Amino acid sequence: MTSTQINPTQRMILQLFSYDPTEETKRDLQTILSNYYFEKLDKMGGEIWQKMSLNQEKLEEICNIHERTPYQ
Repeated sequence: MTSTQINPTQRMILQLFSYDPTEETKRDLQTILSNYYFEKLDKMGGEIWQKMSLNQEKLEEICNIHERTPYQ
């Protein structure tokens, strides 16, 4: 197993949590981080949707594509 060094972001987070946070604080931070990444993914999805000129009709068409190789 190879070891990796802690990057600056990880170091900063470790310093922020050098104390023992309460369970409520841990839940709050988890919610904040989850919301942050959800918003980033949502934005990326919207950009892809626009870039590909997608709409509901195209989405349904994509969902109904059958590309499996038939068994013989």
